[in-house]
Amino acid sequence: MIVGIIPARFASTRLLGKPLARIGGKPMIQHTYESAKKSKILNDVIIAVDDEKLYDVISSFGGKVKMTSKDIKTGSDRIAAVAMDIPDADIIVNIQGDEPFIPGKMIDEAIAPLLFDRQVEVATLAKKITTVEELRSPAVVKVVFDYNNFALYFSRSPIPFVRDARTNLERVRTGLLYKHIGLYVYRRESLFKFTSLKATDLEQIEKLEQLRMLENSMKIKIVETEMESFSVDTPEDLEFARKYYEKYVKAEKNK
Repeated sequence: MIVGIIPARFASTRLLGKPLARIGGKPMIQHTYESAKKSKILNDVIIAVDDEKLYDVISSFGGKVKMTSKDIKTGSDRIAAVAMDIPDADIIVNIQGDEPFIPGKMIDEAIAPLLFDRQVEVATLAKKITTVEELRSPAVVKVVFDYNNFALYFSRSPIPFVRDARTNLERVRTGLLYKHIGLYVYRRESLFKFTSLKATDLEQIEKLEQLRMLENSMKIKIVETEMESFSVDTPEDLEFARKYYEKYVKAEKNK
């Protein structure tokens, strides 16, 4: 059984009540849920929440929702808490609640390696960096990976450093720089192994929990995608999402 779990916290530090922010007349978390349901591989989609108001709103639009403790610190720990009660779930997908328009096909791309290779413990996505803004932004996580598409390192800094390039634009044009898209697919045992590990040094320095896996010799398969998704973290991101909905999503529905 393959289950997608969407962790959603009400008390976001940068955008309070973020899952309930309205986009096109719907709460953002409903858009994320409906986008995830378009996956052709997922058998079920569940939203893991820490707040009764969130629980009630999700229930009202027919979403499948589970209450979790407010004391849980990370999204990974929240999905693990829900997965613990689903013994038949042998593959668990962590779908970020703040990506309202993530394509279902993108979720399926990330799941595929675990279906065809029993050696793959965890999979995630990467897309080529195409702008200098993405390269320079610490909010855009970069990833480098080996010839077998297993992650070597993740960083908020531009990696790899293209020594012979004279400008950032030249670095981007090499086509060798990738941004990480934070959707994770875990085998059941790998999820519980990861969440049982203590925070590591590099994880705390970079503020990237996936480094905990690498520091503990867990392999992460990187799937290169050509599709795009974006997260809503700030009021500016929310305004962009609303414009995106009106220009693309709503227009597509009206065709």
